[in-house]
Amino acid sequence: MKLILTHEVTGLGSTGDTVEVKGGYGRNYLLPRGLAIVATRGAEKQVESLRRARAAREVKSLEEARAQAAQLSKLTVTLPARSGEGGRLFGRITTADIASAVTAAGGPELDRRRIDLPTIKSLGTHTVTVRVHPEVAVPVTLDVVAG
Repeated sequence: MKLILTHEVTGLGSTGDTVEVKGGYGRNYLLPRGLAIVATRGAEKQVESLRRARAAREVKSLEEARAQAAQLSKLTVTLPARSGEGGRLFGRITTADIASAVTAAGGPELDRRRIDLPTIKSLGTHTVTVRVHPEVAVPVTLDVVAG
């Protein structure tokens, strides 16, 4: 099944990419969630507008991305979270929580969809990966404290 991605899908592609996927994955996951549209001739115009929008949002050059990565790698982000006995968390930490905590810690404003978040179930120090640019990914130290 040939689809055009309308959002970035980890492991598959970026906005505006034309991809070939299995039928079930396309019909049952990508299309219902609005992550892709069926590739037709009329969709080519939509693809062009999506690419322009992606170019406007994306960090323009690799040098800027590396500068942001250097700034992020120096940060230690403190994130308060509710926890029970033994340091086990109530609820979960989301990518939006991390993005706002990075901004509050003096870092650049991040798109939450560019943060790769492992499952965090306890207090302590954790590492998350931020994809600043398709070629630049930087680990950010996250200190989860009782709050």
